[in-house]
Amino acid sequence: MPSDNKIEASINETPAPRAADKILDVARDLFYREGIRAIGVDEIVRRAGVTKPSLYRSFPSKDELAASYLRKYDLEFWERFDEAVDAHPGNPRAQIIAFLTRVGKRTQKPDYRGCGMTNAAVEYPERGHPARVVSENNKIELRRRLRAMAAAMGAGDSDTLGDGLLLLIEGAYISGQLFGLGGPAAAVACNADLLIEASLKK
Repeated sequence: MPSDNKIEASINETPAPRAADKILDVARDLFYREGIRAIGVDEIVRRAGVTKPSLYRSFPSKDELAASYLRKYDLEFWERFDEAVDAHPGNPRAQIIAFLTRVGKRTQKPDYRGCGMTNAAVEYPERGHPARVVSENNKIELRRRLRAMAAAMGAGDSDTLGDGLLLLIEGAYISGQLFGLGGPAAAVACNADLLIEASLKK
């Protein structure tokens, strides 16, 4: 019969991460910081401490690994977006401003590399590429939500307002990488509020 100490140790033991999880975590970090095309499979398996066969058992190709990274990024993106929405129930203007306030703050960090989805779409211009498909679907859904939120605000031309907000967001993602600390992306929430105010007056 096992001792109490052995039972306690067994209960408290944290399972080691699966090879697939380690690979995806390493790939996420490298792909975001360096770019997907810039990172090879050899670098990923070396940093993850796994073998190349382990990678290909979980991800049939680098393209599928890139798509898996972006699917995880997509989930994290919508978690952040929904947090802003949930914080201001029934107030789409405040929801958008809350979301963009956090975006503006992130753009001021020294390791900011913009939006992983936008970066991937630039890296993979080929329609139908697994990574691009995930990126496109994320942007299509963001556009749909922003247009719906603009309509809920009572904007006369809600589609134009929603698209204007999307353009501001994408501009923040890029200018945050170009200018860094003190750049215009820090004021993305303020500019969005000005755009909303002007649109609602029409």
